[in-house]
Amino acid sequence: MDYIFFDFNGTLVDDVDLCLDLLNEMLLMSNHPSVSKETYLKIFTFPVQDYYKKAGFDFSKDDFALLADYFIKEYKKRNIHCKLYGDVIEVLDALKKSNKHLIILSASEISMMKDQLTLYKILPYFEEILGKNDIYATGKSELGLSFMKKNQLDKSKCVFIGDTLHDEETADAMGIRSILVSRGHQSKEVLSQGHSLVISSLKELLQLL
Repeated sequence: MDYIFFDFNGTLVDDVDLCLDLLNEMLLMSNHPSVSKETYLKIFTFPVQDYYKKAGFDFSKDDFALLADYFIKEYKKRNIHCKLYGDVIEVLDALKKSNKHLIILSASEISMMKDQLTLYKILPYFEEILGKNDIYATGKSELGLSFMKKNQLDKSKCVFIGDTLHDEETADAMGIRSILVSRGHQSKEVLSQGHSLVISSLKELLQLL
């Protein structure tokens, strides 16, 4: 594998608890019951609006745009307290030394994500940062497809590393392989419903790639 695409949230940065906290704040603000972490890991999906519905929001009454705005504002304030998973630097360093081309592919808003990558001091590892220009986290397949076409990449030399079945769907749309890490925003039980190899840590990539 020469080109390694990485999802960001839940794959490199451990922001699961922060996202759960914000979800429950928004549910309570909208007079809906909160959800447990176990439930969160089962219902999280893309597009985010679909997972919000599963969490209990009713968009005939609840304003998705207002919720998205609240989430982003609060996430920007609090994400500085999130940390990279413990093996991220070691793995990125090893892959870079092996002359792998590392790319971020995420549904996150791109300027916020670049700020985070700078904060965590891992921006230099990546040759390209692919993210969204809005705050609605609607998906990222089109970003990956466009990048593949523009750079005429050999699909057999590419792999996508993520933590959700949407990452698998993204890889499928790009025509490349995917590997999912079971410590992010979806449980191992959910991830096992797909067809990707499921690993428990990024460190396992060093043997696989």
